[in-house]
Amino acid sequence: MTISSSLNAGVAGLQSNATRLASISDNIANSSTYGYKRVQTDFHSMVISGSGSGSYSAGGVRATTSRLIDQSGSLVSTANATDLAVRGRGMLPVAQATDINNSNGDSQMYLTTTGSFRTDAEGYLRSDSGLVLLGWPALPDGTIPTFPRDTADGLEPVQINVNQFSGEPTTKLSLGLNLPATDTDPGAPGDTQNLSVEYFDNLGTSENINISFTPTVPASGSASSNEWTMQLSDSALGGAVIGEYVLTFDDSRTSGGTLASVAMTPAAIGGAYDPATGNIVIAAEGGPLEINIGQLGDSDGITQLSDSFAPVSISKDGSPVGNMTNVEVDANGFVTAFFDTGINRTIYQIPLVDLPNPNGMVALDQQTYLPSPESGSFFLWDAGDGPTGDIVSYAREESAVDVAGELTAMIQTQRAYSSNAKVIQTVDEMLQETTNIKR
Repeated sequence: MTISSSLNAGVAGLQSNATRLASISDNIANSSTYGYKRVQTDFHSMVISGSGSGSYSAGGVRATTSRLIDQSGSLVSTANATDLAVRGRGMLPVAQATDINNSNGDSQMYLTTTGSFRTDAEGYLRSDSGLVLLGWPALPDGTIPTFPRDTADGLEPVQINVNQFSGEPTTKLSLGLNLPATDTDPGAPGDTQNLSVEYFDNLGTSENINISFTPTVPASGSASSNEWTMQLSDSALGGAVIGEYVLTFDDSRTSGGTLASVAMTPAAIGGAYDPATGNIVIAAEGGPLEINIGQLGDSDGITQLSDSFAPVSISKDGSPVGNMTNVEVDANGFVTAFFDTGINRTIYQIPLVDLPNPNGMVALDQQTYLPSPESGSFFLWDAGDGPTGDIVSYAREESAVDVAGELTAMIQTQRAYSSNAKVIQTVDEMLQETTNIKR
Protein backbone atom coordinates (compact mmCIF):
# COMPACT_ATOMS: atom_id res chain seq x y z
CA MET A 1 0.00 0.00 0.00
CA THR A 2 2.90 2.34 0.80
CA ILE A 3 4.42 1.79 -2.65
CA SER A 4 1.04 2.33 -4.31
CA SER A 5 0.51 5.57 -2.39
CA SER A 6 3.93 6.75 -3.56
CA LEU A 7 2.83 6.13 -7.14
CA ASN A 8 -0.43 8.03 -6.59
CA ALA A 9 1.45 10.93 -4.98
CA GLY A 10 3.76 11.12 -7.99
CA VAL A 11 0.80 11.19 -10.37
CA ALA A 12 -0.86 13.92 -8.28
CA GLY A 13 2.39 15.89 -8.46
CA LEU A 14 2.45 15.60 -12.24
CA GLN A 15 -1.16 16.77 -12.47
CA SER A 16 -0.62 19.70 -10.09
CA ASN A 17 2.50 20.90 -11.87
CA ALA A 18 0.74 20.54 -15.21
CA THR A 19 -2.01 22.80 -13.83
CA ARG A 20 0.59 25.34 -12.72
CA LEU A 21 2.25 25.22 -16.13
CA ALA A 22 -1.13 25.84 -17.77
CA SER A 23 -1.68 28.98 -15.66
CA ILE A 24 1.87 30.18 -16.43
CA SER A 25 1.24 29.62 -20.13
CA ASP A 26 -1.98 31.63 -19.93
CA ASN A 27 -0.20 34.47 -18.12
CA ILE A 28 2.66 34.64 -20.64
CA ALA A 29 0.26 34.44 -23.59
CA ASN A 30 -1.65 37.46 -22.19
CA SER A 31 1.38 39.50 -21.15
CA SER A 32 0.42 42.10 -23.79
CA THR A 33 -3.34 41.94 -23.21
CA TYR A 34 -4.73 45.21 -21.81
CA GLY A 35 -6.44 44.72 -18.46
CA TYR A 36 -5.43 41.07 -18.06
CA LYS A 37 -5.30 39.82 -14.46
CA ARG A 38 -2.70 37.20 -13.57
CA VAL A 39 -3.70 33.65 -12.59
CA GLN A 40 -1.94 32.18 -9.57
CA THR A 41 -1.66 28.47 -8.77
CA ASP A 42 -1.26 27.28 -5.19
CA PHE A 43 -0.41 23.76 -3.99
CA HIS A 44 -2.11 22.11 -0.99
CA SER A 45 -0.87 18.93 0.67
CA MET A 46 -3.21 15.98 1.17
CA VAL A 47 -2.78 13.83 4.30
CA ILE A 48 -4.20 10.31 4.62
CA SER A 49 -5.00 9.58 8.27
CA GLY A 50 -5.18 6.21 9.97
CA SER A 51 -1.69 5.01 9.01
CA GLY A 52 -0.33 2.46 11.44
CA SER A 53 2.82 2.79 13.46
CA GLY A 54 5.95 2.44 11.37
CA SER A 55 4.14 2.91 8.02
CA TYR A 56 3.18 6.00 6.05
CA SER A 57 0.79 6.50 3.13
CA ALA A 58 1.46 9.42 0.84
CA GLY A 59 -1.57 11.63 0.27
CA GLY A 60 -0.08 13.70 -2.54
CA VAL A 61 -0.84 17.27 -3.55
CA ARG A 62 -3.72 19.22 -4.99
CA ALA A 63 -3.54 22.42 -7.07
CA THR A 64 -5.99 25.32 -6.88
CA THR A 65 -6.00 28.40 -9.12
CA SER A 66 -7.21 31.95 -8.44
CA ARG A 67 -7.28 35.09 -10.56
CA LEU A 68 -5.79 38.13 -8.82
CA ILE A 69 -8.38 40.67 -10.01
CA ASP A 70 -7.40 43.23 -7.37
CA GLN A 71 -3.87 43.53 -8.79
CA SER A 72 -3.57 46.40 -11.26
CA GLY A 73 -1.20 46.84 -14.16
CA SER A 74 0.55 50.08 -15.02
CA LEU A 75 -1.24 52.75 -17.09
CA VAL A 76 -0.07 53.78 -20.55
CA SER A 77 -1.10 56.91 -22.45
CA THR A 78 -3.11 56.79 -25.67
CA ALA A 79 -4.45 59.34 -28.16
CA ASN A 80 -8.15 58.50 -27.76
CA ALA A 81 -10.17 60.57 -25.27
CA THR A 82 -12.49 57.65 -24.53
CA ASP A 83 -9.73 55.15 -23.77
CA LEU A 84 -10.44 54.64 -20.07
CA ALA A 85 -8.61 53.00 -17.18
CA VAL A 86 -9.32 52.85 -13.46
CA ARG A 87 -6.54 54.18 -11.24
CA GLY A 88 -6.99 52.48 -7.88
CA ARG A 89 -9.91 50.47 -6.59
CA GLY A 90 -13.14 50.04 -8.55
CA MET A 91 -14.31 48.74 -11.93
CA LEU A 92 -16.12 50.15 -14.96
CA PRO A 93 -19.66 48.85 -15.70
CA VAL A 94 -20.11 47.53 -19.23
CA ALA A 95 -22.61 45.43 -21.18
CA GLN A 96 -22.42 43.15 -24.19
CA ALA A 97 -23.35 44.89 -27.44
CA THR A 98 -25.36 41.82 -28.45
CA ASP A 99 -27.61 42.23 -25.39
CA ILE A 100 -28.25 45.88 -26.22
CA ASN A 101 -28.91 45.23 -29.91
CA ASN A 102 -31.43 42.50 -29.04
CA SER A 103 -33.40 44.98 -26.91
CA ASN A 104 -34.67 42.15 -24.75
CA GLY A 105 -34.93 44.12 -21.52
CA ASP A 106 -32.25 45.14 -19.07
CA SER A 107 -28.82 43.98 -20.17
CA GLN A 108 -26.47 42.12 -17.84
CA MET A 109 -23.86 44.33 -16.16
CA TYR A 110 -20.28 43.12 -16.52
CA LEU A 111 -17.22 44.71 -14.92
CA THR A 112 -13.83 45.61 -16.36
CA THR A 113 -10.93 47.84 -15.38
CA THR A 114 -10.04 49.30 -18.79
CA GLY A 115 -11.37 49.65 -22.30
CA SER A 116 -10.89 51.46 -25.59
CA PHE A 117 -14.32 52.87 -26.37
CA ARG A 118 -15.37 54.58 -29.59
CA THR A 119 -18.76 55.49 -31.01
CA ASP A 120 -20.32 52.88 -33.28
CA ALA A 121 -22.93 53.41 -36.00
CA GLU A 122 -25.64 54.01 -33.41
CA GLY A 123 -23.52 56.31 -31.25
CA TYR A 124 -22.82 53.83 -28.43
CA LEU A 125 -19.41 54.00 -26.78
CA ARG A 126 -18.25 50.50 -27.68
CA SER A 127 -14.95 48.61 -27.61
CA ASP A 128 -13.61 46.42 -30.41
CA SER A 129 -14.49 43.36 -28.33
CA GLY A 130 -18.16 44.36 -28.21
CA LEU A 131 -18.36 45.91 -24.74
CA VAL A 132 -20.59 48.97 -24.34
CA LEU A 133 -19.90 51.46 -21.56
CA LEU A 134 -22.72 51.99 -19.05
CA GLY A 135 -23.55 55.15 -17.11
CA TRP A 136 -26.25 57.28 -15.52
CA PRO A 137 -27.90 59.73 -17.97
CA ALA A 138 -27.92 63.41 -17.05
CA LEU A 139 -30.93 65.69 -17.12
CA PRO A 140 -31.16 68.40 -19.82
CA ASP A 141 -29.58 70.92 -17.44
CA GLY A 142 -26.53 68.68 -16.96
CA THR A 143 -27.32 67.48 -13.44
CA ILE A 144 -27.32 63.79 -12.51
CA PRO A 145 -30.52 62.65 -10.77
CA THR A 146 -30.47 60.30 -7.81
CA PHE A 147 -30.13 56.64 -8.81
CA PRO A 148 -30.00 53.47 -6.65
CA ARG A 149 -26.43 52.53 -5.76
CA ASP A 150 -26.89 48.83 -4.94
CA THR A 151 -28.34 47.82 -8.29
CA ALA A 152 -27.56 48.36 -11.96
CA ASP A 153 -31.17 49.24 -12.83
CA GLY A 154 -30.42 52.95 -13.39
CA LEU A 155 -27.48 52.35 -15.75
CA GLU A 156 -27.94 52.91 -19.46
CA PRO A 157 -25.63 52.42 -22.46
CA VAL A 158 -23.66 55.62 -23.04
CA GLN A 159 -24.88 56.89 -26.40
CA ILE A 160 -23.26 59.90 -28.06
CA ASN A 161 -25.13 61.74 -30.81
CA VAL A 162 -22.18 63.09 -32.80
CA ASN A 163 -24.58 65.15 -34.98
CA GLN A 164 -26.17 66.77 -31.93
CA PHE A 165 -26.96 70.47 -31.87
CA SER A 166 -27.21 72.35 -28.62
CA GLY A 167 -28.08 75.85 -27.48
CA GLU A 168 -28.33 77.33 -24.00
CA PRO A 169 -30.99 79.96 -23.27
CA THR A 170 -29.89 83.05 -21.40
CA THR A 171 -31.24 83.21 -17.86
CA LYS A 172 -28.85 85.69 -16.24
CA LEU A 173 -27.34 89.04 -17.22
CA SER A 174 -24.87 91.16 -15.33
CA LEU A 175 -24.52 94.88 -16.07
CA GLY A 176 -21.36 96.78 -15.20
CA LEU A 177 -21.49 100.33 -16.59
CA ASN A 178 -20.98 103.95 -15.65
CA LEU A 179 -23.53 106.75 -16.10
CA PRO A 180 -22.26 110.32 -16.44
CA ALA A 181 -22.88 112.24 -13.20
CA THR A 182 -22.85 115.56 -15.06
CA ASP A 183 -26.06 114.61 -16.91
CA THR A 184 -28.03 115.04 -13.66
CA ASP A 185 -26.73 118.57 -13.04
CA PRO A 186 -29.07 121.57 -13.42
CA GLY A 187 -29.22 122.73 -17.02
CA ALA A 188 -27.86 119.48 -18.45
CA PRO A 189 -29.23 118.51 -21.88
CA GLY A 190 -30.91 115.41 -20.47
CA ASP A 191 -29.78 113.08 -23.27
CA THR A 192 -30.88 109.44 -22.96
CA GLN A 193 -28.09 106.84 -22.89
CA ASN A 194 -28.90 103.64 -24.76
CA LEU A 195 -27.48 100.14 -24.46
CA SER A 196 -28.39 96.94 -26.29
CA VAL A 197 -27.48 93.58 -24.74
CA GLU A 198 -27.76 90.36 -26.75
CA TYR A 199 -29.36 87.28 -25.22
CA PHE A 200 -30.38 83.86 -26.54
CA ASP A 201 -33.94 82.60 -26.34
CA ASN A 202 -35.08 79.04 -25.72
CA LEU A 203 -34.45 78.07 -29.36
CA GLY A 204 -30.95 79.54 -29.46
CA THR A 205 -32.08 82.59 -31.46
CA SER A 206 -30.30 85.87 -30.82
CA GLU A 207 -32.51 88.60 -29.31
CA ASN A 208 -31.78 91.90 -27.56
CA ILE A 209 -32.66 93.59 -24.32
CA ASN A 210 -32.64 97.31 -25.13
CA ILE A 211 -31.92 99.44 -22.08
CA SER A 212 -32.32 103.22 -21.92
CA PHE A 213 -31.12 105.48 -19.10
CA THR A 214 -32.87 108.86 -18.90
CA PRO A 215 -31.47 111.40 -16.38
CA THR A 216 -33.67 113.54 -14.14
CA VAL A 217 -32.55 117.13 -14.78
CA PRO A 218 -33.37 119.48 -11.90
CA ALA A 219 -34.34 123.12 -12.30
CA SER A 220 -31.62 125.74 -12.44
CA GLY A 221 -30.15 126.59 -9.09
CA SER A 222 -30.98 123.20 -7.59
CA ALA A 223 -28.55 120.49 -6.59
CA SER A 224 -27.81 117.55 -8.88
CA SER A 225 -30.59 115.00 -8.82
CA ASN A 226 -28.32 111.91 -9.12
CA GLU A 227 -31.38 110.12 -10.47
CA TRP A 228 -31.97 108.07 -13.62
CA THR A 229 -34.93 106.21 -15.07
CA MET A 230 -33.91 102.81 -16.46
CA GLN A 231 -36.27 101.27 -19.01
CA LEU A 232 -35.86 97.76 -20.47
CA SER A 233 -37.55 96.45 -23.62
CA ASP A 234 -37.41 93.09 -25.39
CA SER A 235 -36.86 92.80 -29.15
CA ALA A 236 -38.60 89.40 -29.10
CA LEU A 237 -41.78 91.18 -27.95
CA GLY A 238 -41.60 93.84 -30.64
CA GLY A 239 -39.86 96.32 -28.34
CA ALA A 240 -42.44 96.12 -25.55
CA VAL A 241 -41.29 97.55 -22.20
CA ILE A 242 -40.71 94.76 -19.66
CA GLY A 243 -39.08 96.73 -16.83
CA GLU A 244 -38.87 100.29 -15.54
CA TYR A 245 -36.95 101.51 -12.49
CA VAL A 246 -35.72 104.70 -10.87
CA LEU A 247 -32.05 104.56 -9.92
CA THR A 248 -30.74 106.99 -7.29
CA PHE A 249 -27.01 107.31 -6.68
CA ASP A 250 -25.04 108.29 -3.60
CA ASP A 251 -22.91 111.43 -3.72
CA SER A 252 -21.31 111.14 -0.28
CA ARG A 253 -17.57 111.21 0.29
CA THR A 254 -17.37 107.50 1.22
CA SER A 255 -19.81 105.93 -1.27
CA GLY A 256 -20.00 108.48 -4.05
CA GLY A 257 -21.17 107.09 -7.37
CA THR A 258 -22.70 103.88 -6.05
CA LEU A 259 -26.38 102.96 -5.97
CA ALA A 260 -28.28 104.48 -3.06
CA SER A 261 -31.75 103.12 -3.93
CA VAL A 262 -33.66 101.32 -6.68
CA ALA A 263 -37.42 101.84 -6.91
CA MET A 264 -40.07 100.78 -9.37
CA THR A 265 -41.89 103.52 -11.30
CA PRO A 266 -45.63 104.01 -10.76
CA ALA A 267 -46.22 101.79 -13.82
CA ALA A 268 -44.78 98.90 -11.74
CA ILE A 269 -43.33 97.08 -14.73
CA GLY A 270 -40.89 94.27 -13.91
CA GLY A 271 -39.93 92.48 -10.72
CA ALA A 272 -38.86 94.16 -7.51
CA TYR A 273 -35.20 94.93 -6.84
CA ASP A 274 -33.51 92.60 -4.33
CA PRO A 275 -30.94 94.62 -2.35
CA ALA A 276 -29.36 91.43 -0.92
CA THR A 277 -28.29 90.19 -4.37
CA GLY A 278 -28.54 93.27 -6.57
CA ASN A 279 -30.90 91.44 -8.95
CA ILE A 280 -34.09 92.36 -10.74
CA VAL A 281 -36.18 89.78 -12.62
CA ILE A 282 -37.96 90.74 -15.83
CA ALA A 283 -40.34 88.69 -17.96
CA ALA A 284 -38.63 88.19 -21.33
CA GLU A 285 -40.36 86.36 -24.18
CA GLY A 286 -38.82 82.99 -23.31
CA GLY A 287 -39.25 83.24 -19.53
CA PRO A 288 -37.84 85.04 -16.49
CA LEU A 289 -34.53 86.83 -17.03
CA GLU A 290 -32.44 87.75 -14.01
CA ILE A 291 -30.40 90.95 -14.37
CA ASN A 292 -27.76 91.98 -11.84
CA ILE A 293 -27.24 95.75 -11.60
CA GLY A 294 -25.19 95.67 -8.40
CA GLN A 295 -25.91 95.94 -4.68
CA LEU A 296 -26.45 99.22 -2.86
CA GLY A 297 -23.10 100.85 -2.09
CA ASP A 298 -21.29 98.41 -4.42
CA SER A 299 -19.07 99.71 -7.22
CA ASP A 300 -19.20 96.49 -9.27
CA GLY A 301 -22.58 97.11 -10.92
CA ILE A 302 -24.06 100.33 -12.27
CA THR A 303 -22.26 103.47 -11.08
CA GLN A 304 -22.56 107.22 -11.68
CA LEU A 305 -19.20 108.96 -11.95
CA SER A 306 -17.55 111.72 -13.95
CA ASP A 307 -18.92 112.73 -17.36
CA SER A 308 -18.78 109.63 -19.59
CA PHE A 309 -21.15 106.79 -20.41
CA ALA A 310 -19.07 103.61 -20.30
CA PRO A 311 -20.33 100.01 -20.43
CA VAL A 312 -17.33 98.29 -18.84
CA SER A 313 -18.52 94.79 -18.02
CA ILE A 314 -21.47 93.04 -19.64
CA SER A 315 -21.72 89.30 -19.02
CA LYS A 316 -24.39 86.67 -19.55
CA ASP A 317 -24.94 82.95 -19.68
CA GLY A 318 -26.44 81.00 -22.59
CA SER A 319 -25.13 80.35 -26.07
CA PRO A 320 -26.30 80.05 -29.67
CA VAL A 321 -26.86 76.68 -31.35
CA GLY A 322 -23.59 74.78 -31.87
CA ASN A 323 -22.32 71.42 -33.13
CA MET A 324 -20.80 68.78 -30.87
CA THR A 325 -17.07 68.50 -31.51
CA ASN A 326 -15.81 65.91 -29.01
CA VAL A 327 -16.53 64.02 -25.81
CA GLU A 328 -14.31 63.50 -22.79
CA VAL A 329 -14.56 61.66 -19.45
CA ASP A 330 -13.12 63.37 -16.39
CA ALA A 331 -11.59 61.82 -13.28
CA ASN A 332 -14.96 61.73 -11.49
CA GLY A 333 -16.62 59.86 -14.34
CA PHE A 334 -18.61 62.74 -15.83
CA VAL A 335 -19.00 62.42 -19.60
CA THR A 336 -18.88 65.94 -21.05
CA ALA A 337 -19.85 66.93 -24.59
CA PHE A 338 -18.03 69.94 -26.06
CA PHE A 339 -19.57 72.20 -28.72
CA ASP A 340 -17.99 74.56 -31.24
CA THR A 341 -19.66 77.52 -29.54
CA GLY A 342 -17.38 77.04 -26.55
CA ILE A 343 -19.98 75.54 -24.22
CA ASN A 344 -19.90 72.07 -22.70
CA ARG A 345 -22.59 69.93 -21.17
CA THR A 346 -22.55 66.89 -18.88
CA ILE A 347 -24.47 64.06 -20.54
CA TYR A 348 -23.61 60.97 -18.44
CA GLN A 349 -21.83 59.92 -15.27
CA ILE A 350 -19.80 56.68 -15.18
CA PRO A 351 -19.79 55.17 -11.67
CA LEU A 352 -17.13 52.85 -10.31
CA VAL A 353 -18.31 49.48 -8.98
CA ASP A 354 -16.67 48.14 -5.82
CA LEU A 355 -17.02 44.77 -4.07
CA PRO A 356 -15.70 43.44 -0.75
CA ASN A 357 -13.77 40.62 -2.45
CA PRO A 358 -12.94 41.40 -6.09
CA ASN A 359 -10.98 38.13 -6.43
CA GLY A 360 -14.18 36.20 -5.79
CA MET A 361 -15.81 37.37 -9.02
CA VAL A 362 -16.40 35.05 -11.96
CA ALA A 363 -13.83 35.66 -14.71
CA LEU A 364 -15.12 35.72 -18.29
CA ASP A 365 -13.73 36.47 -21.75
CA GLN A 366 -12.53 39.94 -22.79
CA GLN A 367 -11.23 40.80 -19.30
CA THR A 368 -14.76 41.03 -17.91
CA TYR A 369 -16.06 39.78 -14.58
CA LEU A 370 -19.37 39.03 -12.93
CA PRO A 371 -20.19 39.51 -9.23
CA SER A 372 -20.77 36.26 -7.35
CA PRO A 373 -21.71 35.19 -3.80
CA GLU A 374 -17.97 34.88 -3.05
CA SER A 375 -17.27 38.46 -4.17
CA GLY A 376 -20.03 39.97 -2.02
CA SER A 377 -22.62 42.59 -2.93
CA PHE A 378 -21.49 45.42 -5.18
CA PHE A 379 -21.98 49.16 -4.68
CA LEU A 380 -21.86 51.93 -7.27
CA TRP A 381 -19.65 54.82 -6.14
CA ASP A 382 -18.89 58.18 -7.67
CA ALA A 383 -15.36 57.89 -9.03
CA GLY A 384 -12.92 59.30 -6.49
CA ASP A 385 -15.40 58.89 -3.65
CA GLY A 386 -15.35 56.33 -0.85
CA PRO A 387 -12.81 53.53 -1.35
CA THR A 388 -12.65 53.90 -5.12
CA GLY A 389 -9.96 55.51 -7.23
CA ASP A 390 -10.56 57.73 -10.22
CA ILE A 391 -11.02 57.30 -13.96
CA VAL A 392 -8.16 58.18 -16.28
CA SER A 393 -8.98 59.05 -19.89
CA TYR A 394 -6.46 58.85 -22.72
CA ALA A 395 -5.10 55.75 -20.94
CA ARG A 396 -5.19 51.95 -20.91
CA GLU A 397 -4.22 49.52 -18.17
CA GLU A 398 -1.47 47.10 -19.14
CA SER A 399 -1.41 43.41 -18.25
CA ALA A 400 -0.57 42.66 -14.62
CA VAL A 401 1.80 39.86 -15.69
CA ASP A 402 5.52 40.00 -14.82
CA VAL A 403 7.07 37.95 -17.65
CA ALA A 404 10.40 37.51 -15.83
CA GLY A 405 8.62 36.13 -12.79
CA GLU A 406 6.52 33.79 -14.92
CA LEU A 407 9.59 32.42 -16.70
CA THR A 408 11.26 31.79 -13.35
CA ALA A 409 8.14 29.98 -12.14
CA MET A 410 8.20 27.93 -15.34
CA ILE A 411 11.73 26.70 -14.58
CA GLN A 412 10.66 25.75 -11.05
CA THR A 413 7.60 23.95 -12.39
CA GLN A 414 9.66 22.03 -14.93
CA ARG A 415 12.06 20.86 -12.22
CA ALA A 416 9.21 19.83 -9.95
CA TYR A 417 7.50 17.97 -12.81
CA SER A 418 10.75 16.11 -13.60
CA SER A 419 11.16 15.20 -9.93
CA ASN A 420 7.64 13.74 -9.75
CA ALA A 421 8.28 11.80 -12.96
CA LYS A 422 11.44 10.42 -11.30
CA VAL A 423 9.35 9.29 -8.32
CA ILE A 424 7.05 7.34 -10.66
CA GLN A 425 10.05 5.83 -12.42
CA THR A 426 11.55 4.78 -9.07
CA VAL A 427 8.26 3.23 -7.88
CA ASP A 428 8.05 1.33 -11.16
CA GLU A 429 11.52 -0.10 -10.59
CA MET A 430 10.64 -1.10 -7.02
CA LEU A 431 7.48 -2.86 -8.21
CA GLN A 432 9.58 -4.65 -10.81
CA GLU A 433 11.92 -5.88 -8.05
CA THR A 434 8.89 -7.10 -6.08
CA THR A 435 7.69 -9.03 -9.13
CA ASN A 436 11.12 -10.62 -9.54
CA ILE A 437 10.95 -12.17 -6.02
CA LYS A 438 8.77 -15.00 -7.40
CA ARG A 439 11.38 -16.10 -9.92
